Amino acid sequence: MVREVTDRNFDRIVEQAGSPVLVEFWKPGCGSCRALMRELEKLELDVIGKVLVLKMNVEENFQIPAELDVRSLPALALYREGVFERFIGGLGTREEIRKQLRLT
Repeated sequence: MVREVTDRNFDRIVEQAGSPVLVEFWKPGCGSCRALMRELEKLELDVIGKVLVLKMNVEENFQIPAELDVRSLPALALYREGVFERFIGGLGTREEIRKQLRLT
């Protein structure tokens, strides 16, 4: 199960992660967000110890999405060594996301 992160604990979790961090920004009622979450749940099993997969509900958390200028959902953000690296494009399958993470 993908772990939920909030504005309050985001910086601490991302900075202390010993691996890259992938965050899905989502909101309840978003069908595309739910579809991507299912793929991330599969991906999470493949990348245990290599990538920390998190999710953030943008209806409950505003600071981090605003800092990143998240305008459409779902959005996937990749962090390395505690620093935002890039957004990973659009919806995709577990395999497509792995390729973009360069974990293939």
